[in-house]
Amino acid sequence: MKISFIGGGNMATALIAGLVGAVAQAQDIHVVDPDPEALERLRAGYGVTTAPDIGAGVAASDVIVLAVKPQQMRDVALHLQSQLGNRPLLLSIAAGIRGADLSRWLNGYGAIVRTMPNTPALIGQGITGMVAMAGVSAAQKEAADSVMRAVGQTVWLDEESLIDPVTAVSGSGPAYVFYFLEAMQQAAVEMGLSAEQGKALALATFTGAAQLAAQSDDSVEVLRQRVTSKGGTTHAAITSMEGAGVKEAIVAAMKAAAARGKELGEELGKAN
Repeated sequence: MKISFIGGGNMATALIAGLVGAVAQAQDIHVVDPDPEALERLRAGYGVTTAPDIGAGVAASDVIVLAVKPQQMRDVALHLQSQLGNRPLLLSIAAGIRGADLSRWLNGYGAIVRTMPNTPALIGQGITGMVAMAGVSAAQKEAADSVMRAVGQTVWLDEESLIDPVTAVSGSGPAYVFYFLEAMQQAAVEMGLSAEQGKALALATFTGAAQLAAQSDDSVEVLRQRVTSKGGTTHAAITSMEGAGVKEAIVAAMKAAAARGKELGEELGKAN
């Protein structure tokens, strides 16, 4: 499989690290980016071929990964129009850009898979929501899955509208985890522990609890109840959180993220 990346940032780098030697050979991976330092880093680190602009290397690809900022996607699409003769799969990892708009910018091209990965992909622990447009073949869908599974799990969606909830839950989700960890560490320091102790305790607790939930057949609600003895310390903490509306605030925040994803798609999709 020949794969080209338009954009050589963090997510592209994570994917390339997972792909080389597993899904594709280094010489079959091509990266386009205007930043010469990014290209040198990828060339030296992974042995891939590189170029500062879209050209023959991209035209020969089976899969083209669009790894640019949403605001850059229309311009990239306009440059790609003349490079799609081999009918490659286009794999978009840009938030908010709807398949119909990307297809329109590409003169109706339909072999597009929209994806929403998250930053744990940088350590091979990501999860990606994916949806295939109507013009994607079964073989191309399998290829898209192979690419994204190089950095973690994949979840396929039946409707493109569900990409916005995926963005809210897992795409933006790592920030919520880091935010909660910040609060745990702050509390630890305010109660007399050192910053290093607070960080170690918070990280190990979060990691261990997540792994327990992943490996248990019980729901997270049941697991929480088992830790929460009535009248005990955990019960005091959960009662305080419920009184402060923490759960409701988290749900509302994630709905706000989903709404912003939809709004972003509408804003960016207005471009002709």
